[in-house]
Amino acid sequence: MKIGILQTGHAPEQLLQTTGDYDVLFERLLAGNGFNFSTYNVVDMEFPKDISTCDGWLITGSRHGVYEDHAFIPPLETFIRDVYAADIPLVGICFGHQIIAQALGGTVVKFAEGWAVGRQTYAWEGEEMALNAWHQDQVVVLPKDATVIASNAFCTNAALIYGKRVFSTQPHPEFGIEYMSSLVTFRGKGVVPDDLLAKATDSLEEPVDNARIADQIARFFKERVVV
Repeated sequence: MKIGILQTGHAPEQLLQTTGDYDVLFERLLAGNGFNFSTYNVVDMEFPKDISTCDGWLITGSRHGVYEDHAFIPPLETFIRDVYAADIPLVGICFGHQIIAQALGGTVVKFAEGWAVGRQTYAWEGEEMALNAWHQDQVVVLPKDATVIASNAFCTNAALIYGKRVFSTQPHPEFGIEYMSSLVTFRGKGVVPDDLLAKATDSLEEPVDNARIADQIARFFKERVVV
């Protein structure tokens, strides 16, 4: 099965030689599931020729806001709506989660209560899941076809499914210890409040459920279900 990675941003330069760009993180996360990957740097206006080029699509995170004026956002929203209409499986993470919601009629805002950074716990389909987060923006109004499957007190719409067409999450199952530590150093300082960065650093060694969410993503691509 061929998965197209729609890359909507790039990792900090300091990380490109060590952990790799966002697409590499997802290839590692989903390794062992029989997928082949192709990356399209949509943030740089590199789009697939057609929605049928791949069997499924995954939209990455980004430092950009989905409501900002960037050239790649309108064509990406059109691509999302075309994929949705064609019933091709689509997964979104963080920015991907948000841009799918916005493209399909939801609302995304810069959240008034600030940032979620580092390890967070979520009520996830009757279980507790822990994942790393890095966001200030949130989906606050759902598209009509979206159903919430994960939330916590800070982020009500932390993971969504849209029937058997879309699975998206606000937190980052692709972020491990090394990547989170580097984000704190290279993207957090001077942007995210110091107390949140300190808390994120203190929780780096605590376990997260990246592998479990990876299994859900893989199952969604293959079977169109997450549980």
